[in-house]
Amino acid sequence: MSNKKAWANAIAQPATEFPLTPLSVIYGKIPAGLRGSLYRNSPGRLERGGIKVGHWFDGDGAILAVNFTDDGATGVYRYVQTAGYQAETAKGKLIYGNYGMTARGAFWNRWLKPVKNAANTSVLALPDKLLALWEGGKPHALDLQTLSTWGLDDLEGLSKGQAYSAHPKIDEQTGDIFNFGISIGKNPQVNIYRSDATGKIVQTGAFPLTNVPLIHDFVLAGQYLVFFIPPVELNILPVILGFSCYCDSLKWKPQLGTQIVVIDRETLSVVSRSQAEPWFQWHFANGYVDEGGTLVVDMARYEDLQTNQFLKEVPTGVTHTPAKSNLSRVQLNPQTGRFMGIETILDRNCDFPSVPPQNVGQNSRHTYLSISRPGTDISQEILNAIACFDHENGTLMETDLGENLYPSEPIYVRDAHNHQQGWILTVVYDGNTHCSQVWVFDSQGLDQEPICKLTLPEVIPHSFHGTWKAA
Repeated sequence: MSNKKAWANAIAQPATEFPLTPLSVIYGKIPAGLRGSLYRNSPGRLERGGIKVGHWFDGDGAILAVNFTDDGATGVYRYVQTAGYQAETAKGKLIYGNYGMTARGAFWNRWLKPVKNAANTSVLALPDKLLALWEGGKPHALDLQTLSTWGLDDLEGLSKGQAYSAHPKIDEQTGDIFNFGISIGKNPQVNIYRSDATGKIVQTGAFPLTNVPLIHDFVLAGQYLVFFIPPVELNILPVILGFSCYCDSLKWKPQLGTQIVVIDRETLSVVSRSQAEPWFQWHFANGYVDEGGTLVVDMARYEDLQTNQFLKEVPTGVTHTPAKSNLSRVQLNPQTGRFMGIETILDRNCDFPSVPPQNVGQNSRHTYLSISRPGTDISQEILNAIACFDHENGTLMETDLGENLYPSEPIYVRDAHNHQQGWILTVVYDGNTHCSQVWVFDSQGLDQEPICKLTLPEVIPHSFHGTWKAA
């Protein structure tokens, strides 16, 4: 008897694209101030020719756009037409290596075949294009309306082999966009990029690494950029030779501790370095400098790297590795690097934390996040609720969607008519009826019924990250 949970049905088959389609409102009403487009990126295809990919991170990227206008809502869903996706479509089978798999075929093929840019992790909406982002390479540019793929984009500043990560940080006050990428050659380093509001890279910096770690995200905190380097080390030689994939060549080394590097956002140079106890994080909620000059950073913290094994199991539809996280806060002196400690501020399994975009890099009263419902077996279930944590009074407001409903990462949207009003958008997979919907909540009413629900014409696989572009 299979112990597959309802979430597995959303990824059991490759996702089906659909053209621009009017979306029906099945509950409530679209708010008058909700005008713009929601974009979400997900691994839409996790198998070819009956063979599963090696890790959730290996799936081909597919983009969902949901457009809200005065005339109603429309949606479109398309795969990113990467070179790897097109080649594997033509062959009808998996060819390339990726994060959790080596290239198929003979040894020399594994050695010579490049890793596929899956374009599957996040999106960045620029004035004239949408970027599909991935960890290990350049972004793909897409048409904002049709989602047709234009091709790889160097943002007028990425050189050959340079990567542009999936977690850019945008300062709404200045329009600056900060991001990074890791170079894993003979002299590994973190490359730092500052772009203008169009996405064009206008400044670069870098700092060296002693080994190749796993850095997925970073923090914009006031006048600083902050990198937390977990005690994870990549054994690069087996990867280069094609004997092993990245995922299986990562080693948890708690004796290294967590390294913290603080960067000046103006000069992109190192201000301080420090070391803390070992932990792992995929995502940060936010960072800021308080009135006393202390750097404060919030994150979804794991005790170790078990989360990577859990994510490796997801494509099979059955998970069994518990990977408990919590919302934690770090404090340090940014100038000296003196680590002041880390504390748990919400002891609930959670991830995908964020703050309203206007609060990025500043103190934010509210943090939105994906979370596990009370009583959930986290070894067998993916995150199945969304919530808002109030830092001022220490309270949590969370949804109760019911059994077998799985919301995506919550996206905060400021109302166009009233900037004091916010909405939370999430794409929900209903495992009871095998369908996907878009739900709109009042940002301060996550414990209440949604304001609006819209139905999508096809099932959307569970996604990683999304963004909002105002009309």
